[in-house]
Amino acid sequence: MRKLFFFLFSTIIFSSGFTQPKADQAYNLSGKQLALEGYDPVSYFLKNKAIKGQSSITAVDNGITYQFESLSNKNTFLTNPSRYEPQYGGWCAYAMGASGEKVEVDPETFKIVNGKLYLFYNRFFNNTLKSWNKDESALMKKADMNWLKLYPQH
Repeated sequence: MRKLFFFLFSTIIFSSGFTQPKADQAYNLSGKQLALEGYDPVSYFLKNKAIKGQSSITAVDNGITYQFESLSNKNTFLTNPSRYEPQYGGWCAYAMGASGEKVEVDPETFKIVNGKLYLFYNRFFNNTLKSWNKDESALMKKADMNWLKLYPQH
C-alpha cells in the first residue's frame, strides 16, 4: 500500500509542474495569456499609476496579451514593447531577489526604477515593496541573477 501511495503521490507531483520551470511559465499571466491582470503597461510610465486597460483595446507581443486604457497607449506600446514589460515576467521583484521564487503580485503595487517596471506582492498586511525599498540595490542584483538562472533566454 505504501508503494502504491508513493507512486501516486510522485506521479501527481511531477506531472503538476513541480519540476524545472518551462519558458511558457516565465510570465505571470491571468486567463487567456493576459499580462498584468489587464492593467495598462504604458500607464505605469506615463501617469505613474496602475490603470485597468479595456478588453476592447489590446495588443499581443510574444504571445502575451496586453490591455490598454487608450489607443494612444496601445500605439506607444507597439513602438517598443520591451520598454513597457514588467521585470521578472511580472512576478514579485522582492521575492525574486530574496529567494528566487515566482510570487503573485498586486498590479497596483509597483515601482519604476531606471525606466523599468517592478511589481510587488501586497496582501495580508505584507507589502513587499516596503522590504524592497530597504535594500533595493542588493535585492535588484540578486533578482537579476536569480531570473537569469531560471530563464537564461529572457
